[in-house]
Amino acid sequence: MAEPLSQQATATLKALLTGSDQVSSALRAQIPHTQVADRCGCGCVTVDLAVDRAAVPPAPTHGNPAADAWYVEPEDAGVMAFTRDGYLSLLEIYSASSEPITAWPQPRFVAR
Repeated sequence: MAEPLSQQATATLKALLTGSDQVSSALRAQIPHTQVADRCGCGCVTVDLAVDRAAVPPAPTHGNPAADAWYVEPEDAGVMAFTRDGYLSLLEIYSASSEPITAWPQPRFVAR
């Protein structure tokens, strides 16, 4: 099911991985080589990611999530980027409300 990463998901990853550290820099370099491998079944915009490993090296060893933040708006939502073997593997959005978030909030609302 590989499909291109949406502009909104791309912008969200860039906003989430703003750090100047080696891990953030390496993961940002993977974004152009990343595709959507699958979607969450609940209807939210969470996506499983697949990176072309021949195109870009893995990020240095780090913990998971590789990055996480809350949103300023909506106030009850957050976003996390996970990796597997140094490569982006999941971009997850979550909310304290019972309703799934069906569209990526504006990246300017990511509170790092």
